[in-house]
Amino acid sequence: MMSKVTVDPYELLANLENILDSDPHIEEVGFIHPSQFAAFDGEGAVIPSSSTGNTFEVLDEINKPKSEGASSFENVFLYREHKLGISSLSLFLLYNAAKDAFFTSYRSYRLSSDPLIKKAAEIDVMKHSRALLLLSSDFGTAWNSRKMIVSKKSLPSLLMDELHLSALVLSYSPKSERSWSHRRWVIKMIAQKDEDLQDIVQKESVFVKTIVGNYKMNYRAWSYRCWLVSYMSITQILHELQISRDWAALHVADNSCYHYRSCLLLKIIEKMHHDHVSDCLPHVEIRRLWQQELDWVASLINRYVGREALWLHRRFLSLIWMKHLANDDDQIALCNSCADNIENVSRFVKDELIFAQQCSIVPDNDFEDYEAQAIHSADYIAWLAKQMPVSFFVELEKSSHYETFKLLLYQNGKGSLWESMAASWRRSA
Repeated sequence: MMSKVTVDPYELLANLENILDSDPHIEEVGFIHPSQFAAFDGEGAVIPSSSTGNTFEVLDEINKPKSEGASSFENVFLYREHKLGISSLSLFLLYNAAKDAFFTSYRSYRLSSDPLIKKAAEIDVMKHSRALLLLSSDFGTAWNSRKMIVSKKSLPSLLMDELHLSALVLSYSPKSERSWSHRRWVIKMIAQKDEDLQDIVQKESVFVKTIVGNYKMNYRAWSYRCWLVSYMSITQILHELQISRDWAALHVADNSCYHYRSCLLLKIIEKMHHDHVSDCLPHVEIRRLWQQELDWVASLINRYVGREALWLHRRFLSLIWMKHLANDDDQIALCNSCADNIENVSRFVKDELIFAQQCSIVPDNDFEDYEAQAIHSADYIAWLAKQMPVSFFVELEKSSHYETFKLLLYQNGKGSLWESMAASWRRSA
């Protein structure tokens, strides 16, 4: 049995903070089991003798004698090429030390009236909170203390440091809600200073793209990227639509990406309806862009059978088309008194019916996705019916697949909805 050797946790913390201070360009933090250290440095692995050993028994390995000239913490921290690895065996001691040091300095900062003591405590709060957040990503008090100190100074360099810190935290905890929230706060602070955000927003979008590429189905990252749209110019929006297209085509089950494209397209519509905004596209260009998106989604629906996210995105595209783009001029399109508009909407409904009919065909095989495709197409028709009650029923009754859609809706538990809509149409006819 190994002897219990006491390790000073504050010495471990000081070493971690020295590493962070020595390299302001550290880009990634991770936690490594001691057995993995050998893969990086070629030396013997540090493996606890028993999986049930307590922390202080394991720390005998951390404090084992090193060769002359070796770091006393070579079994705790692995730092190479702007990347930092921390031994998972040291996390408990490091966390407790960082938390204790943070709260001690935070109390001193809040309670002291001496400017010199307060200044020293402020430096310690920023230093210890950084270490604490790298060990516990959602420690709210640590994030809030940094907001309080940074907001009193609002220096651009400090704000950029906060972006870097949150990026470090997200490198090991990509779904940390507090980290993404802190990032939003920093962008808002930069915007309040009337700084040019275009370059920063572009870099932020690239950063999020990297995160979601490494960690799939990350709702928080996509939500942050959607929030960034409000700061984008029309040029950036068009660029984002282009670069996110390939990613979306390869991740057809990830609805978050299609929601992001919806936010980009909605921003274009929003700019279109603000006459005082010069940063907008001509109406004819927006119609062309929308038609391209509709055609692209149709091709994905045909290629990737039974994917609900694609059908939901088509609902969004159809609704915006009917409300804002069915008319050929720059006026709002949804106007039942406008004969041209009604004709355009009717033509659009016909095209959608033809497309849904094609997707409702179930080949004679055991591929269940075709059945899901048929159900999604019927649901889409029912949804479309609710959006356009005036012109829809006439076109639908002319459809050769009217009974097929009706049967699919009944089989999908939506028969009563269909009957109520049909009764409403007949009363209006």
